[in-house]
Amino acid sequence: MPWKTPNDPETDTRPLPRRPQMTRLVPLALMGLLAAPAQALDLTAMSEAERKAFREEVRAYLLDNPEVIMEAVAVLEERKAAAQETDDLSLVRAHAEAIFNDGFSWVGGNPEGDVTVVEFLDYRCGYCRKAFQEVKELVEADGNIRFVVKEFPILGQESLDSSRFAIATRQAAGDEAYALIHDALMDYRGATDEAALSRLAEGLGIDPAPVVARLEDPSVDEEIRQTRALAQALQINGTPTFVFDEQMIRGYVPLDAMTEIVSEQRDG
Repeated sequence: MPWKTPNDPETDTRPLPRRPQMTRLVPLALMGLLAAPAQALDLTAMSEAERKAFREEVRAYLLDNPEVIMEAVAVLEERKAAAQETDDLSLVRAHAEAIFNDGFSWVGGNPEGDVTVVEFLDYRCGYCRKAFQEVKELVEADGNIRFVVKEFPILGQESLDSSRFAIATRQAAGDEAYALIHDALMDYRGATDEAALSRLAEGLGIDPAPVVARLEDPSVDEEIRQTRALAQALQINGTPTFVFDEQMIRGYVPLDAMTEIVSEQRDG
């Protein structure tokens, strides 16, 4: 009679250990990875064979259920958005005085409004131009919005020329003249040299001579420098960027969404 070891499958009558049903464990493991820290699932505790089997089962599961990937991406995006919102709130609170009351940015709408909307804009930005009429409609229709414009030229020399001329207009001719040139520049497609912008101003009834003279004043460039420094502190690198009281929105916002945000700010 041949010798049999205690673990020989022909003689050992003990029940074999049950192999985990890996396919059932995969979705649970994936859910755990999404809901818990990375170290919650310790792959290093597995043997090489177990790790290989687990990876194969994960791959098979994802191929059979590709919608899980999109669900995971959606969860990740939601978490990123929530984190960004929290970070933005802290940034706005830390720089509130410079955002809302810098002492030089043009203030339109209702200066005593119960909600303040701030826009960082560039006259050559396509999305700023797209938002222009909608922002104007929002402010005019609401009647109780304080609107602050931040001159933030980031798209080259033409953007800089336009912002410098707008700032010089406000300094030389006042807020009403600034509002006229601002609105005109949002639709303007022509050259941005002094002669061309002077003709634009003259067509609006603004005497261009004191504006052009004001372009030489260092305070014009200082305003742009301070706004750029503020944008850097707020981690703003694109236009338009809006601040609705304490909520920062990076990018174009349609009118209905802006109206809803303003309502939410009022409701607290």
